[in-house]
Amino acid sequence: MAQKKSFVLRINPETLRELEKWAEDEFRSVNGQIEYLLMRALKENGREPKSNREQEKSNPENEDT
Repeated sequence: MAQKKSFVLRINPETLRELEKWAEDEFRSVNGQIEYLLMRALKENGREPKSNREQEKSNPENEDT
């Protein structure tokens, strides 16, 4: 698994509350929800990291997860 980098995220309280609700609805942590949303946006815009594209090629049944 690739190593993850930590960084500070400044976010307004209302947005954070909505993210917390959304994450809870999908049984994710807030961090997991943000990562999921960022990866989905990158993929939809043809900017998915190379490591993820290679992983999907080797495991095609996980394309929609």
